[in-house]
Amino acid sequence: MKARDRKRAKMVEKYAAKRAALKAAGNWDALQQLPANSSKVRMHNRCQITGRPKGYIRIFGISRNTFRTLALEGKIPGVTKASW
Repeated sequence: MKARDRKRAKMVEKYAAKRAALKAAGNWDALQQLPANSSKVRMHNRCQITGRPKGYIRIFGISRNTFRTLALEGKIPGVTKASW
């Protein structure tokens, strides 16, 4: 899944200028002929470490499970476990 997501990201980057030009021109038929995975909407945020698609924390780029593990080990600067 991580490899598939990287492939989609590369395709989105490759066709970005072409898609923008076709959208500006209003050429919907030509836009329809481009690969479906070249659309930015098809991208999905995934954990950079595990590839988990759900529970993604955007600021850190990792899932909540990975975040908790790394935070408890003290590997994320500025993050400490709450205690009162």
